[in-house]
Amino acid sequence: MLKLRLTRLGRKKVPFYRIAAMEALSRRDGKAVAYLGTFNPLAEEEKQVVLKEEEILRYLSNGAQPTETVKSILTKAGIWEKFQETKKK
Repeated sequence: MLKLRLTRLGRKKVPFYRIAAMEALSRRDGKAVAYLGTFNPLAEEEKQVVLKEEEILRYLSNGAQPTETVKSILTKAGIWEKFQETKKK
């Protein structure tokens, strides 16, 4: 099963994350199927999250499950609502 989750980059005490589609049983920083965006918790609000919306919606519609953190990022970006609307159709 595929999961949408964060992989950590950056040096000590300066985190930077990539949002990745990965197998559920793989390591946190293991090999990803695809990279779907970035998340920088230390940046100012505008540049904090960069997402590939179409690819994320494609993976979600094919059954990928987001972690709680990724789901909250998608909700703030408005992508989760779009996915819920397409699911209802």
